Amino acid sequence: MPFNAEQIFGQVPVRPMFILLIPISKENSKWRHNPVVANEIPLIQYSTSVRVVSLLESNETDISPKYRLFREQGLHPVRQLPSALVIGVKKGGTRALLEFIRIHPDVRAAGSEVHFFDKNYHRGFQWYRSHMPPTLEGQLTIEKTPSYFITKEAPRRVQMMNPSTKLLVVVRDPVTRNVYADIEIPEEAQETTQNDPLEEYTQITEEAISDYTQAASKKPEMKTFEEMVFINGTVGSIVDTSWGPVKLGLYYKYLTRWLKFFPLSQLLFISGERLILDPAIELKRVQDFLGLKRVVTEKHFYFNTTKGFPCLFKSEGHSAPHCLGKTKGRNHPYVNPVVLQRLRDFFRPFNMRFYQMTGINFGWA
Repeated sequence: MPFNAEQIFGQVPVRPMFILLIPISKENSKWRHNPVVANEIPLIQYSTSVRVVSLLESNETDISPKYRLFREQGLHPVRQLPSALVIGVKKGGTRALLEFIRIHPDVRAAGSEVHFFDKNYHRGFQWYRSHMPPTLEGQLTIEKTPSYFITKEAPRRVQMMNPSTKLLVVVRDPVTRNVYADIEIPEEAQETTQNDPLEEYTQITEEAISDYTQAASKKPEMKTFEEMVFINGTVGSIVDTSWGPVKLGLYYKYLTRWLKFFPLSQLLFISGERLILDPAIELKRVQDFLGLKRVVTEKHFYFNTTKGFPCLFKSEGHSAPHCLGKTKGRNHPYVNPVVLQRLRDFFRPFNMRFYQMTGINFGWA
């Protein structure tokens, strides 16, 4: 029996929600004061062959009244292999990106990291599909596993699944990467309500490297950061490139592998710093890249003055305002500024090489 989707939408009442919060807007200078330069080199807006049909006017799940009405009309959601992947980098901001983009009505995302292309590839594509969310025609399926970016076999495996797969890579300064483990705000940031969020961010990033921080919080007897990052454990010695956090920061190396299997036009590089400081700008680029209507805008975010971090008015599975995760409140060990400068000097040529490959100057010092 023919039906009109607009008529179906009209059958579901919309309940207004009144909340007094601080929205992100052009007038909110805190969100515009941003020295992080991610666009000094013009960005190319890539075209896409993904066909998207807008089905919903707001964020809904497959158990919502609107979806039930579709099923009553004989339409049933089906599980599809993802047409877009968030492949990295680890703790660069991938979780925030997924939470932000999944509020788009035409996007459905796997609920957790599936690790198919690195750890579970032997289980086969049917197994992978079974871990995807049900979607209706025109909806886009996306999956996030940050370790894909550094997995040697992942580019070839993804290409075998679908050579047209869209790849999203969130990167941040390799020296201060992971300061907010999994985009969770340290206790220091929560206690400050008066400072500019950018100043708070800069202050904390100068004091911690979170790959080390996470491990040190669990093992107090762990070596000092200097002992971990330098071969002889002293500032005057050579940076230990075999240490995991250092290796992961060599972005150009891993990108080289992906470019052997995918053209640059199928990769979108997102600034992890800008994703925190002005999420609407980065989400605009993401939606364009995926061929989506620009639904996620500044109106979806508000600035939490307690956390110093962007939060959502509403997100998938949450009808009320929602911030990402619960703060762990880990205390960050002090890292000598001389050590940080040594690391910046070490990463600088590799960062420049990455800028040249992507065509983007991320402005890392």
